[in-house]
This record gives sequence, C-alpha cells and structure tokens, in this order.
Amino acid sequence: MQHANQGAAPDLNGSGLRIGIVQARFNAHITDALTRVCVQELHSLGIADANITRLTVPGALEIPIALDALAQRDEGEEFEFDALIAIGCVIRGETYHFELVANESAAGITRVALGMNIPIANAVLTVENEAQAEARISKGAEAARVAVEMARLLEQQRQ
Repeated sequence: MQHANQGAAPDLNGSGLRIGIVQARFNAHITDALTRVCVQELHSLGIADANITRLTVPGALEIPIALDALAQRDEGEEFEFDALIAIGCVIRGETYHFELVANESAAGITRVALGMNIPIANAVLTVENEAQAEARISKGAEAARVAVEMARLLEQQRQ
C-alpha cells in the first residue's frame, strides 16, 4: 500500500497556522534560548507573532497540564491551535529525580497529543549537563519544523 506523502518533501508552509508553546522556566537560560530559536524558525516558516501563543510553567512536570489546557475545545468546535510545542530542559543530578521528571514529562506530553489528537513537538531536552543542553539549542528550530509539518499532515488527513 502506497501512502500519499511517501517520499514527498514535508509541507513546511506555516502560513495561517496557530501554534501554542509551553515553556518550562526551570533552567530558564536554556529554555529561553530554545524558545527564541523556535519562534525565529516559526517566523521563517511564515507564522506571524499574532498566531503564536506562549505560556510558561514552573518546570517540565507542569508542561503536560498546560498543553492539555491549550488543546481543550468545545464539543464539535475546531481546535484553537493547529499544533503545540513543549519546551523544557531536564539536567541529570545525583538522584533518581532526573529519570522521574524526564519520563513523566515525556509520557504526559504523549498522552495529551494522543488523547486530544493534536500534534505536539517535544523539545524538552534531557541531558547530562549544561554543556550538552547548550549544544542542543537548535532543537527549538527542529520543534518548530515538526509542529508545522505535523499540523499540515493532520490537516490533509482530516480533509
């Protein structure tokens, strides 16, 4: 069975899309940079500032509930957002807490995406140290591209 978009270049035209971003404030110097790069990429893909909504939450564990709030819609109505982006940074410490936060944050983000049927680009970095986090700031731009591509893909599938 052949799929319509198999081998095709992704549709990265973000014109008219509405994107919600949830950014954790913990490790803010990293998450601010991720968000800045993400928003710059959204602009380069044709998304106007007026179509980008940003929320901040304390840390990575709070990201899923904020995403869920953004994904809510009234029965039968369209989503307010075409895609969402999760931005955070979890740096390993000396305790098990790192695994808990990293795993539960990712699982929560996935539950919201699947439960609400809305694409969520996950740019929650899980790293060993600050240097690794700084080396991965470009993940913000990657998340923007993923959000646009998945919003367009789902748009096509819903037609």
